[in-house]
Amino acid sequence: MATVDDVRRLALSLPRTEEHLIRDRVKFRIGRIVYLALSRDESELGFAFPKEERAALVAAEPEKFFLPRASDLRFHWVEARLAALETDELTELVTEAWRMVVPAKVARAHLDPPAAPPPAPSLAELRASAEVFNGFAGVDRSWWALREETGGALDLSLAAHRTALHRWLNSWGCRIRYPREGEPDTLGAGLAAWWERHALAHAPLARLTPREISRFAAAYEELAALPVGRRSLGPTAAAKALYALRPDSVMPWDAAIAQRLHGVRDGAAFARHLVLGRSWARAALEEGGGLDEAALCAEIGRPGVSLAKVLDEHLYVTLTYRAAS
Repeated sequence: MATVDDVRRLALSLPRTEEHLIRDRVKFRIGRIVYLALSRDESELGFAFPKEERAALVAAEPEKFFLPRASDLRFHWVEARLAALETDELTELVTEAWRMVVPAKVARAHLDPPAAPPPAPSLAELRASAEVFNGFAGVDRSWWALREETGGALDLSLAAHRTALHRWLNSWGCRIRYPREGEPDTLGAGLAAWWERHALAHAPLARLTPREISRFAAAYEELAALPVGRRSLGPTAAAKALYALRPDSVMPWDAAIAQRLHGVRDGAAFARHLVLGRSWARAALEEGGGLDEAALCAEIGRPGVSLAKVLDEHLYVTLTYRAAS
């Protein structure tokens, strides 16, 4: 037999849920949307449920379920006698009611966590991915153009460097609108202000400290939310921008890589991504038998790029590219 304590335990375990007492009734909601409500005597539970399916539910088990009052029939809602429900059944009803009112990505992240990340790639696997990546036409052209234009070190306090970064991001498909003549440069102004607030480490990925990773994650989260016209810069562009600023430190991601490895693309997930990259970088250097990073990348077949980028390219080849092929 399910109890009020079971309802509370289940509801409060679900992300973004808040409990409120409204007109002497306990209700659980996401923002202002109620998805569970106990009756005043706490013997009955109302819950979000598809309108088109509730008649069948009530008809199948009238001893457990009943329709809401006439004024509530327009809502996706049904009622249950709490004592008639088993705990497993209550779990399913509460979870599905919650799923109806949260963003799909929140539900996926909570209910369908990503699979365990793949093990660190061997040097042979990195060489194989490098061979594929090197086969893409003009794969390094825009990167070396950016390096040449900015003297090998992006400085976002400089307007010319902000413009160069904008062009480079768009060359990788970020589609960030350029300001028309006379319009304010929203991206440029946002990047300049963001740059003043964040001191980013210069350490190679393999040697990043937990504190440095935390700072990168905070910088990433703010950068992804940076307004760009009617939208934000976004998680892919933010990760690529951080790589452009700190190519030795940051293993970037795209949507496919982030979703496959982490399920979400928030700051906490980006921190996990850097931790994963750090462990992979250390494993590659250990297998390299004493080669420094530059020599190891050359031996893999990607001279002149960082180990962080080699690892990102491996993920692109094995996850993004193969999934699209």
